[in-house]
Formats: sequence, C-alpha cells, structure tokens
Amino acid sequence: MIWLGVFVLSVFVLAPLAWALRRAAPARDRREAALALHRAQLAELERDVAEGRVGTADHDAARLEIQRRLLAADATDEPVARTGGSVALLALIPLIGLGGFLLYAAGGTPQMPAQPLAERIAAAARQDAEADALIAELRRRLAELDPRAPQRRQGFEMLGSAEAKRGRMAAAATAWRTALATGFDPTLAAMTGAAIFQAEGKVTDEAAGLFRRALAEAPPDAPWRPMAEKMLQRVGSRVE
Repeated sequence: MIWLGVFVLSVFVLAPLAWALRRAAPARDRREAALALHRAQLAELERDVAEGRVGTADHDAARLEIQRRLLAADATDEPVARTGGSVALLALIPLIGLGGFLLYAAGGTPQMPAQPLAERIAAAARQDAEADALIAELRRRLAELDPRAPQRRQGFEMLGSAEAKRGRMAAAATAWRTALATGFDPTLAAMTGAAIFQAEGKVTDEAAGLFRRALAEAPPDAPWRPMAEKMLQRVGSRVE
C-alpha cells in the first residue's frame, strides 16, 4: 500500500508542472514573427528620422522596402512546424512517478516498522549515558596511574578524542594539553589548537603558539597544515 502512496504522491507533486505545460502558449509561426520584426523596423526607422540620423530620401526608400517585406510576410500562410516538446514532457510525468515507485520497490523496506520519535530520543539518551560512563571510567583509571607511566599519555589522548566526539572541546583541549606535557607531537598540538579555537571562538595566544610550533616541526605533507595556516592568518600581525 505504501508503494502506491509513493507513486500517487510523485504524480501529485509533478501535477503543477503538467498543468503549466498543458497551458503553455503555442509557438509563434513564421508569419507572425516576420510581421513583428518588420513592425519593429518601421518604429526604429521613425525614431531615426525624428532624431535626424536618417535623411528624407533614405527614409522614404527604407520605409517602402520595409512595407514591401511586411506585405509579403502578411501574404504568407506557412506556419512553423511546432515541436512536440511539451507533449513529450507531459508523457514523461507519469513515467517519473513510476520511476520513483520502481526505485522504492528496489531499495525500500516498507515492511520495516516505524520507530517513534520518543524511542529514538530514548535510544540517543542511552548512548549519551553510556559514553559519559566510559569517559568517567577512563578518567578514574587515569587518576590511578603513575604520572610517569607510558600508558598515561595514550590515555589522555583517548580522553581528548572522546570529549571531542561529545562536542566538549574545552575538556578535549585540557586532556590533550596533559598529553602534550609528556612530549611534543605536531599533530596532537594542531588538534589541541583547533580544540581551543572551537572552545573559545577565537585563535588565542596559546592556540597560535601551538599552531606555529606544529607547523615548524611537522612534515610538509601534514594533512592538517592548511587548517593551521588558516588559523594563524586569523591573528594577522601576531603571526610574526
């Protein structure tokens, strides 16, 4: 039943286009076009005479020639063959609806039950709670580690990434700062500068310093280099 609804809806949406095509004015034939052109030429000739750009003798000769062409065009009955473009487009309207129906039939899953909005909100809330619980557990374990433990740096990098995924950029920057304190890394420094920028809404002195050092120590093909350079352009004269 839903497939039929998709087809009907497609045709309904395209109906205004079909109505516009059906009511489109027919193309003007050759006789009408010639008459309109010659009348425009006569009007232009009269303006030239009034403005003194054409003399009397030239005006009379040109007027006679245009009138001759006008009479010849008026005696012509040959119409311009009209194209069937509108008819073809009208014929395509049902086919477009049918195409939408076939695409849905091929890739759609109408048998899948709908998931109410309340359930989706509840599922998202559960995922958020699980992520917060994992972050809290990671923080607890990091607090228990010896400050000299090699795993501590990796743990704070993971913590910063987890906070960044949650959109908490200030917390991510704090975690990455701690990781940087154990040893400088250009990529991590650029990530920390970007997190500071997102948290503060501007390129702070700290972020600019991180970007400068990261650019100085990173390889030329570092993928984040254009971003860091753009961030430094924001601070203008302070880049020196």
